[in-house]
Amino acid sequence: MAESLFGRVEPFAGDPILSLNDSFKADPRPEKVNLSIGVYTDEKGRIPVLGSVRSAYEQIGFAKRPYLPMDGHPGYRDGVQKLVFGKAHPALAEKRVATIQTIGGTGAVGIAADFLAKHLPGRPVLVSDPTWENHHGLFQRAGFETTTYPYWDRANRSVDFAGMVKALEAAESGSIVVIQPVCHNPTGVDLGEEQQAAVTDVLVAKGHVVVFDMAYQGFGTSVDADAAFVRRYAERASCLVANSFSKNFSLYGERCGGLSAVCRDADEAERVLGQLKLAVRRSYSSPPMTGGLLVATVLGNDDLRAQWTREVDEMRTRMDAMRKLLAEHIRALSNEADVNFLLSQRGMFSYTGLREQQVHDMRENDGVYLVGSGRMCVAGLNEENVPKVARSFVAARQV
Repeated sequence: MAESLFGRVEPFAGDPILSLNDSFKADPRPEKVNLSIGVYTDEKGRIPVLGSVRSAYEQIGFAKRPYLPMDGHPGYRDGVQKLVFGKAHPALAEKRVATIQTIGGTGAVGIAADFLAKHLPGRPVLVSDPTWENHHGLFQRAGFETTTYPYWDRANRSVDFAGMVKALEAAESGSIVVIQPVCHNPTGVDLGEEQQAAVTDVLVAKGHVVVFDMAYQGFGTSVDADAAFVRRYAERASCLVANSFSKNFSLYGERCGGLSAVCRDADEAERVLGQLKLAVRRSYSSPPMTGGLLVATVLGNDDLRAQWTREVDEMRTRMDAMRKLLAEHIRALSNEADVNFLLSQRGMFSYTGLREQQVHDMRENDGVYLVGSGRMCVAGLNEENVPKVARSFVAARQV
């Protein structure tokens, strides 16, 4: 046989989080605990089917369906706009927001990167340090070089606000800046309202192009409060907003997300929408139908929308309760362990401050799985496994 065309293809080391999840599945220990992958599970460790989504499924039924348009289901797009920006936002009233349905939040960020690569090529891309690793990957795939701005203050387990502002001020004018407005992944720490305002002033003054990645709307304070940063920013400047329904609709496998571009006027929005549709056509052609119909049905029905909001509140409340319970158990075991960070961080994740070796020890000794950076998915906690996690945490800290 002739020399292989693919002989020099490098092996794939695997995604660190997804590979860790595979290791968890292969672990035979019955009391193992998965706090690695970002998936919400209920008190019994199950991915919930939301009642609002179940009702929507009963309404849409199952039938032969054609492809969705490139930009997605009209009701879905309308629902995304009202959820992200609020029904009364001036940008919506002026019809200067272009929105498409995407394949999850990852697809939204990917299309944003492709769109910007075509229309604003060669600009620096800044993401937070640390961040969701795919922020680097998706923009690099589109041809950008990425760098970081300070975000995590390890000593105080808080936002390095001064470092962030300094870096954004020093960045080349017109840089692309990726910001997680709420429930930051992986740290769980967010900018306060005054900090958001100060960062906005810098971003606008420097003419930076902001890409908001809002994957956890509703898991911080409330559905509306979590979008406040985005809504205020969109009143002052153009931006791109990626959002996801994987977590807050518990529709992980259905791949439901959205991408919205806030433009100068309605004419610009129409032209941008056309280019976003072209980017979709060149990528995956059209988004999935069933998930789109489910989200559109829930967000387009007042009763189902209210039910869904209550269900999101219940998920957030359970995660908050697990943070408090874990802190109580750790305090009961060790007066020296600082657990205030558990109560101040928000959303699905907590940056524990554990070193990689300590995380390794928890996994090997106790079957408690965290990401190597020390990130913990608090949604994987429940009343049954919290005592075990607390003991493992304290033991690891003593090493």
